[in-house]
Amino acid sequence: MKQFARLVHRGICHRWPRRSSDVRIPSSPKLLVFDFDGTIADTFQASLCIFNEMAAEFGYRPILSGEVEIAREMSARQLMKYLGISTVHLPKISLRGFQLLYSRIENILPIRGMPELLHELRDRGIPMGILTSNSGENVRTFLHRNRLEIFSFTHSSSHLFGKGHEIKTILRRNQLSAQEIIFVGDETRDVEAAQQAKVPIIAVGWGYSSYRVLKASNPQATIECPRRLLEFLPPHRGFLSP
Repeated sequence: MKQFARLVHRGICHRWPRRSSDVRIPSSPKLLVFDFDGTIADTFQASLCIFNEMAAEFGYRPILSGEVEIAREMSARQLMKYLGISTVHLPKISLRGFQLLYSRIENILPIRGMPELLHELRDRGIPMGILTSNSGENVRTFLHRNRLEIFSFTHSSSHLFGKGHEIKTILRRNQLSAQEIIFVGDETRDVEAAQQAKVPIIAVGWGYSSYRVLKASNPQATIECPRRLLEFLPPHRGFLSP
C-alpha cells in the first residue's frame, strides 16, 4: 500500500505538460468529440469487476476494494506498473475485457445527466462524435438501448494510448482545424492525447480519473457535472454548419 501511495503522489506531483496558451476552447466549436467509458457510459464498476476477474488469467494483481479511490488518482501507466501489467498483454486484455463487457452491456447506464445534456446539444445543432478505446459494437448497443443514437460517428481505437493519432484522423476526415473542435474525456490519457493533437479538452471528474489528478494534468477546463459543459457553448441553435 505504501508503494501505491508513493505512485499516487507522483501522479499528482508529476510534471504534466503545461497548458498551451495557443490552445483555447472555441466559443463556437464545429464538432464535440466525446470519450465513451466513464464520460457518457457509467462503466466504471463493471469494468473494475471484469478487470479483477481477468487478473489470474493474465498474471497481474487485482485492485483491492481499499485501493479503488487511490487508483483513480493514478495515470493509466502508473496503474499498469503497480499492478504488473505488461504492455505486451494489453491487446489481449482489452479484447477479452470488451467481450465480457458486451455480455453485461444491458446493465450499463448512462452517467446521470448525460442523456439530457446530449439531447440538448443535439437540439442546439452541435455535431457530436465519439472517440473510444471500447469496441464499436459495445458503443452501438449502448447507444441504441439508451436512445442516444444522435452522434455523427463512433471512432473506435484499439490502442490504449493512441488517441492523439486518432484525434488527428478525425480532424482530417472532417476537414477541421485543431481549434474547431472540443474533446471531452475523463482520463489523464485523454488529456495527454488532446495535448499531443493540440486540441482543447474539457476534462470531466465523474469518470475513471479523479477530479484532482485531471486538473493537475492541465486540460483547458475541468468540470464536475455534465450541465457545466453548457457554460462553454453558445445558447442558441443554428450557429453551425450541419
